[in-house]
Amino acid sequence: MSRVPVFWKWALTAVIVALAAAIAFWPRGGSENAGPVTEPTRKIEPALRAASGAADCPPASTSTPRPGPLADLVLTCLADASPVYPGRLTGRPLVLNLWAYWCQPCRTELPHFQEYADRAGSAVQVVTVHSDPDEAKALALLAALDDELRAQGRPGLHLPGLQDSDARVRAAAQAPTALPITVLVRSDGSIADYVARPFRDADDIAASVAGALGVTA
Repeated sequence: MSRVPVFWKWALTAVIVALAAAIAFWPRGGSENAGPVTEPTRKIEPALRAASGAADCPPASTSTPRPGPLADLVLTCLADASPVYPGRLTGRPLVLNLWAYWCQPCRTELPHFQEYADRAGSAVQVVTVHSDPDEAKALALLAALDDELRAQGRPGLHLPGLQDSDARVRAAAQAPTALPITVLVRSDGSIADYVARPFRDADDIAASVAGALGVTA
């Protein structure tokens, strides 16, 4: 009879250990998953970011974000992966060119946006938005295109760019899924219009921006 208590003692111990293991590996919920969704951190070599020619992203305004479709978005900067708040880049008219590495018309018009940005100067802010999850391929394409332009004696690309893996800017603008798309944002943060076609040249961009935002360049 003396063996029975020993048996139950070990059985109880085994049950306690099993319960502890189950609790340790039970999936957590609640506050750990709360909060805004931001772009995931990606392991990309700094040399690739530097080779892309992407400029540093403009600093966000320290004032309260203006209400608008972009107000709650958090993206990352192609130049250094820092967080960027598109809704806080207002204060002057904003031109967001949505593109992807696989989009040939996007590749063709990116130099047009560089030319337009150089012409417009501080009157308008031009920012590209890579709307695909593969950030590394976007950076590689920018580097190749920059080399190609410089070999032709043309100005290289040095526009600031954002990484938008989930196409949140397109969704906020209620634009179609096809690329390229250009979103024209007023200085108060509201969206004036979007253009769902590739531009022919810098003059074509200037005409659309002047019509929607009243900025001539």
